[in-house]
Amino acid sequence: MYSAAYFPLNKINRWFRLWAVKRPKIVVIVGPTASGKSTVGLELARFFKAEIINADSMQVYRYLDIGTAKPTREERNVVRHHLIDIFYPDEEFSAAHYREEAQRAIADIEARGKRAMVVGGTGLYIKALTSGLIRGGEADPVIQKRLQDEAQAGGRERLYQRLVEVDPSTAARLHPHDTYRVIRALEAYERTGQPISALRGRHRFKEGPYETLKIGLGMEREELYRRIDERVDEMIQQGLKEEVGRLLEMGYAPSLKAMQSLGYKQMAAHLNGEYDLPEAIRLIKRDTRRYARRQITWFKADPEIHWIEYPRDRSVVKEMIEGFWRN
Repeated sequence: MYSAAYFPLNKINRWFRLWAVKRPKIVVIVGPTASGKSTVGLELARFFKAEIINADSMQVYRYLDIGTAKPTREERNVVRHHLIDIFYPDEEFSAAHYREEAQRAIADIEARGKRAMVVGGTGLYIKALTSGLIRGGEADPVIQKRLQDEAQAGGRERLYQRLVEVDPSTAARLHPHDTYRVIRALEAYERTGQPISALRGRHRFKEGPYETLKIGLGMEREELYRRIDERVDEMIQQGLKEEVGRLLEMGYAPSLKAMQSLGYKQMAAHLNGEYDLPEAIRLIKRDTRRYARRQITWFKADPEIHWIEYPRDRSVVKEMIEGFWRN
């Protein structure tokens, strides 16, 4: 016989909660920009009679349509989309905001007896939704700006050495030139007095609010780059330059977070006379390829993602999703 002490009360309570509370199920479709997420998501959502929750950090902004490859009105009439055009370009929108809005949308979808499908390429937003946010890891613009200024003034190596001293575990995982993540780790340490590795370690024991099936769209790098170039050319033909011009005329400054996104930043600089149109287009293509590489690196680090090629694996994906929602 086992004594009562063998079964700690907190573990019994946790097991009971896991048994008693059925977590909502969501399908998540991810991948780098131009990999076809929107098209695949639309097809699958239509097939399964699901609703789509946008997970693109820029599609939440109104008036940013062409440069964000936002779903058309016709597509949104076919399948209901959530979290599109919910903020103005000069409003602050963060991963915490996204999590709150997405959770509200999922609850609404569940209450109406529908299925939720999250589609997008902003890895941080998807992680915030499925895994939660690290307490104490929220961004502090003041600290962030100070560290960024220090790095730009030639202190990139010094910042990394500072991270080695306060959080050697995180420093060992980062390249010394990965300034963004170095700053993020130092920022968390200054805010909380604790290494971000310790914060993440505690956070890892928390259970996610949803049962998820994550599907990643993969393709050869050369094909992805070709699609990126084609998409940029299409955006120019559709009127990206004119769209950015209207935003500037409406008073939205180029320094805004939304206006610093891919396509808008380069086109605003062109309209301000910094370089000609061909150079703006070249920079958009170059920076989009770089962004796609960062997305791939982010998603490849998530072992829960099932990587597929579409439409080659269409039937496999449909069987996978059907089994997930059925069980």
